[in-house]
Amino acid sequence: MSSVEVRGRQPESAASLIPTLPGAHYTDPAIFEREQQRIFQRTWFAAARAGDLPEPGGFRTVEVGGESVLIVRGRDRALRAFLNVCRHRGARLCTDGSGSVRRSLQCPYHAWTYGLDGSLIAAPNLNSMADVDRREYGLIGVALREWLGTVWVCLADEPPSFADTVQAVVAARLGDEETIERWGLDELVVGRRITYEVKANWKLIVENFMECYHCATIHPELTEVLPEFADGYAAQYFVGHGAEFGEEVTGFTVDGQGGFGKLAGLDESHDRRYYAITVNPQVFLNLVPDHVIFHRMYPMAVDRTVVECDWLYPRPVIDSGADLSRSVELFHRVNQQDFDACERCQPGMSSKAYAGGGVLVPSEHHIAEFRDWVADAIR
Repeated sequence: MSSVEVRGRQPESAASLIPTLPGAHYTDPAIFEREQQRIFQRTWFAAARAGDLPEPGGFRTVEVGGESVLIVRGRDRALRAFLNVCRHRGARLCTDGSGSVRRSLQCPYHAWTYGLDGSLIAAPNLNSMADVDRREYGLIGVALREWLGTVWVCLADEPPSFADTVQAVVAARLGDEETIERWGLDELVVGRRITYEVKANWKLIVENFMECYHCATIHPELTEVLPEFADGYAAQYFVGHGAEFGEEVTGFTVDGQGGFGKLAGLDESHDRRYYAITVNPQVFLNLVPDHVIFHRMYPMAVDRTVVECDWLYPRPVIDSGADLSRSVELFHRVNQQDFDACERCQPGMSSKAYAGGGVLVPSEHHIAEFRDWVADAIR
């Protein structure tokens, strides 16, 4: 690993222990609200899998920055996003997390009706109100991009560059812009989805995912498959580095055996390796030779986070009826172990012992990049 670039490593003269954020950043509702406004309402947010809405009329609602966002596939098959709020009296248009409508979206309160493109198309007695311009009362649009088979939305009136704030982060971790395309995420399909309710602040989950100082302690199955993780350095500590499978490991499974064959776009240099990527503020990407694990976090309260985890495979694997259980079980256990650890930390965030925060050891120093990103964003 000495030949690859290290991310976020401190100069040799720096102290071994550097500070985390103070405890209040994980417990104070006012700080959480500021994060909602200045981070989650201003950055690109991975909201859903594009394949969740395969046909016109399909919709999904997600919580982003304290707003309910409605994603819908139009009759032209394009995906669009809107604030899930009727322009008449503010009723929520869609209360279900997902579903399908035929041709329009109708408010259940007063029956204001919108096209799948967000335009106001009908309302009781609307024809008698000649002074009402329907174009002014369509649904409020939300910026949307599709990338890696994922629907990304941004609530900002002027969204930041997607290339600079999302795609560039993935490129920086892998070492170039092209490598991520080798996994063909646009073509992969969901083989299993597990949703976790985590009683912890969202930042504790991000910080946990970024480091492997804890791996030897709480991840016996993972370190059996990826022995170098027992040394305490996470793969994403290094630019372009993928953690190598153990000598006897043949698949990224709970017992290290089996798998579904290397993805078509991968070459030998990416085989038998695991790559982890964090995309601020709420995405974890885990790349292995035969599938991809994609985490999306939805911060719901200062001490509650929903994590939606997709295991993605080539369609032929899913269509064959292959048993995914050993493949899914490995990272499902990792998730449970990590989320238990985060929930163990959450009560300590309000202790006077943590008022000034904790510390990061050298193998965790790259977390300081995330710490500073958060602090700068909410300042």
